[in-house]
Amino acid sequence: MRSPNGPLRVGVGGPVGSGKTALMDTLCKRLRETFDIAAITNDIYTKWDAEYLVRSGALDPERIAGVETGGCPHTAIREDASMNLAAIAEMRAKFPDLDLVLVESGGDNLAATFSPELADLTIYVIDVAAGEKIPSKGGPGITRSDLLVINKIDLAPHVGASLANMERDARRMRGARPFVFTNMKTGEGVDAVERFVIEAGGLG
Repeated sequence: MRSPNGPLRVGVGGPVGSGKTALMDTLCKRLRETFDIAAITNDIYTKWDAEYLVRSGALDPERIAGVETGGCPHTAIREDASMNLAAIAEMRAKFPDLDLVLVESGGDNLAATFSPELADLTIYVIDVAAGEKIPSKGGPGITRSDLLVINKIDLAPHVGASLANMERDARRMRGARPFVFTNMKTGEGVDAVERFVIEAGGLG
């Protein structure tokens, strides 16, 4: 399953609180029986997300690494990905048969993107609670990610957001690029994300 170039690297980005860590947790638990996985998280001054994944039992603790980026978290996934690349190299040294490395960015804005040097596939997570206009605002995360995840659909009635409008805007901004509506708490829509990682990532 692993390519000659090493494991598939999937970047998971999105604004603070959108559900990136919840998606990382869910994907690890769903894929760990089939694939050899590691997870890397980015935080500015803490390793909170990595510690969350350890506490939740997403993977064995030695398969989870937290990168403290300091300063601007966007730089660590884009202009200077060296800390993340080093973390991936360490994981590959420990687990030579890795199939998949999930890399979660620190809290991003809509302009943040992963360096192609760091991620083979990118998933960008936004949430309904941030407002139905988010897909229409564009930015590389919305328009160019390989998969757009619109999370927390259960909150739509409570924040006055129309999923139909969000779907229309996502389609308009992304063209043929796929997007999916999810609720990480119930697992709704996560099958489609899992299928995307396996199929688009060539793991199947």
